[in-house]
Order: sequence, then structure tokens, then C-alpha cells
Amino acid sequence: MTAGILDPTISSTSRRDRPGGPVSTTQSVAAPQVGTLQGRRVGLLENTKRNAAALLDALGAVLTDTDHVDLVRMTKQDFAMPLTEDVVDGIICDCDVVVIGVGDCGSCSAAAVADGIALEQRGVPVAVLCTEAFEVTSRAMAGLKGRPDFPVLLMPHPIANLTAGDLAERGQTLASRVRGHFLGPAA
Repeated sequence: MTAGILDPTISSTSRRDRPGGPVSTTQSVAAPQVGTLQGRRVGLLENTKRNAAALLDALGAVLTDTDHVDLVRMTKQDFAMPLTEDVVDGIICDCDVVVIGVGDCGSCSAAAVADGIALEQRGVPVAVLCTEAFEVTSRAMAGLKGRPDFPVLLMPHPIANLTAGDLAERGQTLASRVRGHFLGPAA
């Protein structure tokens, strides 16, 4: 007997196109690293979770100061569902790299990883931010999407109750990790 894996991130916007059988788990390819962040358009895709926007704003402020990036702020209205193709198309036109955050529950962590993989398959390097409490969920979705090695930048859980000072500090810490993620080990 064989068992199929159902993909919980299939968009609900096109029910007729939804596959009825198991989801393919073919290996997908990572987007290339970038040589520099300087002058790049860095997308900050927040998912409406409490403190996600503030954390990404703190991270973006550091990257703007240190790397002179142009920020493109975006909001994902349904944190548990994958991005639609038209939204992905818009992101790849507007951004050179994207930071997705913040995965701090099971469904939003899984969706953030699925979104990151979808963007990377289209050639846009992505950094996905999730809390440590949902590492297993993040890794499970990465495996389901054919990227068991997909890197997720983990941070302490939770973020919802952090103060403005805590968020600024967390943004500062994450900025160097995000920079290293996009530039590679030599950064």
C-alpha cells in the first residue's frame, strides 16, 4: 500500500486546478547567492503576525544603514496560505532578495517556507525567519517541497510579546545573519 502526501499549502484560490493526488516531491534548486546587498531591492514580506512588521522594520533599518539597500515592504494578508502566482510574479519584479517573516506558529511557519521555496524556484534569493519552536514544522514543509536542506533562520520563541527595545535588538542580531545568508560564508 502506498500513501500520498497532501500539500496543505495549495492555494484555495483555484479549487478546480487543485491536484487530486499526491504532491510531487521532486528536488528543487536554491537561488544563487548575491555578491553584495548594496543598492539591492530587499523585500520585507511580513505575514500580519503580532510584531512581525516591527521586527522586519528593525531588520530593514539596520540593512539600510549598513548596506544601503532599498526596502520594499509587503504584507501577506493570509499568513497560513501560500502566495498566489500573481503575487509571486509581482515580488520577483520588485525585489532582488526577500526576507519572509515571521513564522511563529505551525501554519505560518510552513507557509513561509513554502513561499520561500516558490520564490527561490523563480530565482529570487530568500531568507525565511521562524522561531525555534516551529523548526520541525519548517523542516517538514521544506522536505515536502523537495528542499529538505532549505535554510531557515531560527530565532528564540516567541516574538509576539517582545517590547520595542527587544525587537530592535532582535533586528540588529538578525541583520548580520540575513546578510550572511544572502552573501555566503565569506560575508
